[in-house]
Amino acid sequence: MTPFRKKYSSRRHKERGSFHFDRITFCRCILFVVLSILIARMFTLQVLGYANYKAAADGEHQFFQKIYPERGSIYLRERDDSSGIGKYLIDLEGEKLFPAVTNRDYKLVYAVPKSIADPVKVAEQLAPLLEMETQPLLEKLQKKNDSYEVLKHKVTDDAWSTMKKLKIGGINATSETFRFYPEKGLGGHIFGFVGHAGDAVKGLYGLEGYFDDILRGKEGSLMRETDALGALIPLGDKRSVEAVDGSSLVLTVDRVVQLMACDRLKKWVLLHGADGGSIVILDPKTGALIAMCSVPDFDPEEYSKADISSYNNPALFTPYEPGSIFKPFTMAMGLDSEKVSPATTYDDTGEVKIGSFTIKNSDLKANGRQNMMDVLDKSLNTGVIFVARKVGLEKFYEYVKKFGFGTQSGIEMDKEVEGNISSLKEKQEIYMATASFGQGITATPLQIATAFGALANGGKLMQPYIVDEIIKPDGTRIHTQQKVLRQVVSARTASLIGGMLVNVVRKGHGKRAGVDGYYVAGKTGTAQVARKDGRGYERNDTIGSFAGFAPVDNPRFVMLVKIDHPRDVQWAESSAAPLFGELAKFMLQYFEIPPDETESRSKN
Repeated sequence: MTPFRKKYSSRRHKERGSFHFDRITFCRCILFVVLSILIARMFTLQVLGYANYKAAADGEHQFFQKIYPERGSIYLRERDDSSGIGKYLIDLEGEKLFPAVTNRDYKLVYAVPKSIADPVKVAEQLAPLLEMETQPLLEKLQKKNDSYEVLKHKVTDDAWSTMKKLKIGGINATSETFRFYPEKGLGGHIFGFVGHAGDAVKGLYGLEGYFDDILRGKEGSLMRETDALGALIPLGDKRSVEAVDGSSLVLTVDRVVQLMACDRLKKWVLLHGADGGSIVILDPKTGALIAMCSVPDFDPEEYSKADISSYNNPALFTPYEPGSIFKPFTMAMGLDSEKVSPATTYDDTGEVKIGSFTIKNSDLKANGRQNMMDVLDKSLNTGVIFVARKVGLEKFYEYVKKFGFGTQSGIEMDKEVEGNISSLKEKQEIYMATASFGQGITATPLQIATAFGALANGGKLMQPYIVDEIIKPDGTRIHTQQKVLRQVVSARTASLIGGMLVNVVRKGHGKRAGVDGYYVAGKTGTAQVARKDGRGYERNDTIGSFAGFAPVDNPRFVMLVKIDHPRDVQWAESSAAPLFGELAKFMLQYFEIPPDETESRSKN
């Protein structure tokens, strides 16, 4: 072989070897990439996606069911069984309790339209039993391709029993539980209701909203293993978590007083053509709520039929300018700080000028020399301004806060507001002057009743509460501890104010709130209504209030009555005061409080 040929052959061999080497490397790279993808995919499926794929597999071979707990009841204490509703009373450790809110099983009646041979006949048979019109019912039954059509919820067992006797093919029922209210007229604002909040069913408003977690309990679950066809495997895996029923509430509310308060308020609002009203009754010594009712109200069993604006409880959600029922607080400030005494006098010229403002008495009179008793008896604006000036702006503001205004009372109910005393932060005399007789600041009926409770309770402000006990599913009972918030004024001051307010009822504007044979303390308040544009007050539009307590020497109750925008009368002495007197008389007799012999003799 020539050198040239040898050289050429050697070069070609080298090139062929190099090409072979590159092809092997390329194949190795491809194989490495493929294996890497497979490994990554296996890691994703077996590690990262383990939980999801296990759940999917379990779904094919497991049966899962939620176990719903029974929602706790809400009870009122029952003093006797004269009402004729004894069948609902329960005996709990020797105590009679009335279930104001509980649970009841109903039937959901449904149809399988494709299995119904004669829809017209069936509609005619079922309409009266379901309390439905025949035509809408017929339209549901005529959906021939439909295998499930709800006819009606909340069908009673008696009605369903009658339907079953008809032996109609294609008509079936299943059980469902709803909240049940054995007695109408107790008011919906206290209880609230159970309804839909998005996809969840939960307690809303009132006690149902505030105590939803406690009342609802905890869900349980049941999990069983199934075969490929979905049938349960008798010896298969079985796991369960028991449901925990909700706790029940025992309220401080007296059922009889609550019924009376709600009934009389509705009639009184109607009598005066008013827009609404509220009543709050407390035990001043403990802070326990005895009754609370407002109009407009709603039926919690039919809450969907009510306007949503009626769900909020006006007694703790709707603040207003209280007017002259605030004057006893201003007077208490003056007495407590020893700036005035009941015998202190001032010259009433009928008006007070503060800068460019002129404030007049509501009767537009100049009464001359007046003492502090006269100020409350005649409800003189100039008199309480005189007291407020003696107290001073900073001290006045401190007392207002100590009485609980401008902050939530803390009662265990949903949707409470604070009221507004922010004008007093301005440190201008005009704001203190108007606040001294209840204008320019706002408070809720509950706040006012609680503050009057301090005057009735030796100056001690109690924490208002409505739940007396929580009964857990195991029977454990947690009793609410009464709480003194603070000493607002001295016991001596409270006693003096009590005596002055008795005089208001006997000789002043509160005469129609009195009860023969008893010393009743109280004060009227005819509040003007602020215009929506913020420019002054509406003409001939008022809110009448009366707040007080009885008997004055050992108060059994403190009560606020409020009538919103009465059409036939202007002053609270004709709207709120008579209703206060009617309810006060009822409660004094109901609580079996004997008349005061001294008061009885003074009347004769």
